[in-house]
Amino acid sequence: METLWFVLVSFLLAMYVVLDGFDLGAGIIHLRAARTDDERRLILNAIGPVWDGNEVWILAAAGTLYFAFPLVYASSFSGFYLPLIMVLWLLILRGLGIEFRHQVHNPLWTRFWDTVFSLASILLTVFFGVALGNIVRGVPLNQEGYFFAPLWTTFTVVPESGVLDWFTVLFGLIAVFTLSVHGAAFISMKTTGEVNERARSVSRIAWWGSLLCSVAGVIASWSIRPELFRNFASYPWGLVFPLAGLLGIVGIRYFSGKQDERRVFLASTIFILGMLGGTAFSLYPTLLHASTDPAYSLSIERTAAQHYGLTVGLVWWIIGMTLATGYFVYLYRSFKGKASVPTDGTGY
Repeated sequence: METLWFVLVSFLLAMYVVLDGFDLGAGIIHLRAARTDDERRLILNAIGPVWDGNEVWILAAAGTLYFAFPLVYASSFSGFYLPLIMVLWLLILRGLGIEFRHQVHNPLWTRFWDTVFSLASILLTVFFGVALGNIVRGVPLNQEGYFFAPLWTTFTVVPESGVLDWFTVLFGLIAVFTLSVHGAAFISMKTTGEVNERARSVSRIAWWGSLLCSVAGVIASWSIRPELFRNFASYPWGLVFPLAGLLGIVGIRYFSGKQDERRVFLASTIFILGMLGGTAFSLYPTLLHASTDPAYSLSIERTAAQHYGLTVGLVWWIIGMTLATGYFVYLYRSFKGKASVPTDGTGY
């Protein structure tokens, strides 16, 4: 049962990265792919019907983590208190950037909120990548299973590392380049004309950054935590995840050359799912690794809620996720096709 809930938490986080990831990516490339007010409105209208709904997945992931592994939730949310407050403010600013730009019809006003939206999207992506880097690297847990991580210490990978060091910043760069490709693929799929062409250009450039940083991330992970790769040796079927990631990133390049926008987006999705699936597989059964003493690490057996609660909760989780999935299928089917800029003053 603990393993099942580990898979469910991983699944929800992966769904958040895939779905809200293209929203974040659209924000990252917003000022580069769109030059005029109508072009920026076009990008916002492409993500407008779904961006706030996509954020439901991170709430579902946090709620599932709290229910299934309460000690991990308590430890991580207290240890990363400052970064989480910064993430909260960035989420607020990103939403304000989308919703406030069309409230006043003034070029300076709209330019300001467009910049806020783009910068908040970039910084959010960096912080999410850094968070993943901290999970892979490990945090300074004590014997009780708690820790406090300052924003940075020596900027090197040491047992008492802060949130930021060269390793976690590398993961932040991986996130920025990967979601830039993902967002650009979505925008090119939803638009036409110059915005479409610029989005495809951004995707081609960011693809190189994603490839090089991902390779560097794998090498760096091997150098500081070689035990992460033991699960692949013990259970070779797990190699399906990195192989999917490899096929995904190759597929992005191949279908970009064919100008097949839908398959580029699908390949980007497969790349993200493959890399995140491989990361979760390598971490199992540890949810939070202790950089101070491996004996202090928080595993699924040590931190899971009681078996009865997990069993009953599974029934309600299935009901809730069925309803959520049905809603998202309806939402995306309702807004399929190319986005446009309404001339009647509606939209963004």
